[in-house]
Amino acid sequence: MCARTNRNTNCSAIVALRRGRDSSRCASLARQFPESCVTQLALSIRGLQKTYDNGIVALRGIDLDVAAGDFFALLGPNGAGKSTTIGIITSLVNRSAGSVKVFGHDLGTEREAALSCVGVVPQEINFNQFEKPFDIVSNQAGFYGLPRKLARERAEKYLKQLSLWDKAEVAARTLSGGMKRRLMIARAMVHEPRLLILDEPTAGVDIEIRRSMWQFVQSINAAGTTVILTTHYLEEAESLCRNIAIIDRGVIVENTSMKMLLGKLDRESLILDLADPIDVCPDIGIVQLKRVDATTLEADVPKGTSLNELFDALAKTGIRVRSLRNKANRLEELFLSLVERGPGDAK
Repeated sequence: MCARTNRNTNCSAIVALRRGRDSSRCASLARQFPESCVTQLALSIRGLQKTYDNGIVALRGIDLDVAAGDFFALLGPNGAGKSTTIGIITSLVNRSAGSVKVFGHDLGTEREAALSCVGVVPQEINFNQFEKPFDIVSNQAGFYGLPRKLARERAEKYLKQLSLWDKAEVAARTLSGGMKRRLMIARAMVHEPRLLILDEPTAGVDIEIRRSMWQFVQSINAAGTTVILTTHYLEEAESLCRNIAIIDRGVIVENTSMKMLLGKLDRESLILDLADPIDVCPDIGIVQLKRVDATTLEADVPKGTSLNELFDALAKTGIRVRSLRNKANRLEELFLSLVERGPGDAK
């Protein structure tokens, strides 16, 4: 039910707009939908299963809750079931069993109401490459019942926010890969959904454009938009997301806060850049060291060992540390420990 409309209002009436009935009323509902989806959970999944016609089991009864306003990571190896889950949430894939609710709207019985709360940025570029960015974004607004004037205003707003306004009237095929990714975010945001799903949004995008994209996404999340992210760049998930679920072969194997998950690390691998070259790797007892080259050591540091202890022990051998860094992303270390990469039959 739409929180800011009369309790007797049938929110699914938006679909009538697409059938040519009662267009003014449905356009009004479409405008109100994104602002009215304010229940506690942005997404609630119960017992979700998917078996494809060829017998492949993609999901094996997953349960998942995402709180409104969260920045949530859904991670897993290729074939784990992430894309199937997103496909079901966005109604592109039919579920075999279970339920999905978006801001309280059941996808099975209130499909239009649920989908009005969702914007999605898919992995693949899927807009008409011969259209202009302004038309791509404003036409998308029309699918949600926004009147022409508001659709054009929203298109301008998001193209400007994503640094694409100067490309608004060129053919989309002439845009760089990073610009095309930003265009898909603008298209997903034009109806101002309360839930934005980003499926590998920065694949193939250079570092500077990735940074600007994340600045935008963080700003809309800070303003209240719930964000669900799938990514193979685990450092992105660690730096951006507050909560995380890891899926493997159709089963949720971890579902917790990022802070609690990272707290499960029992050791950490550090790279130490030394101020002066060394010929032999020292034995300091408290941590295991490996000499990478004359000015670099790798340290395997158990949980609970302070860096001051490490530095003091090295100083006693005459070694001064100039800088240090993680050998690998901490989330990646945990991810690899949680997910068995053997052959699975999930898609």
